Amino acid sequence: MSWVFRTMTFALVVSMPTMPAFAQQTAPQPERVRELVHLVRQDCGSCHGLTLQGGLGPALTVAALREKPRDSLVATILGGRPGTPMPPFRGIVVEDEAAWIVERLQEGFPVDAGAAR
Repeated sequence: MSWVFRTMTFALVVSMPTMPAFAQQTAPQPERVRELVHLVRQDCGSCHGLTLQGGLGPALTVAALREKPRDSLVATILGGRPGTPMPPFRGIVVEDEAAWIVERLQEGFPVDAGAAR
């Protein structure tokens, strides 16, 4: 094997990300976390049910989302689902925030502390 090929192969392997893109996102600041939780519980909950158990839209529970690819769910949040009532949320949330929402949904979404005020 030539040194050029080995060097190029090493450079390619070293430069490849070791974690999926969604795992590299930074967590939102605490105030934004509260806003995102409220957004999901109220805005998303208006179609997916206030407890996220389903309604006009499907359930957003841990069990319902267990086998769903995270990247696909992030794309759905950002771009919506044409031909369905699911609107795009791009402009309301950025990709990092959509990834954070998906991660929380797949773990069990937090309660809306703002709703108790």
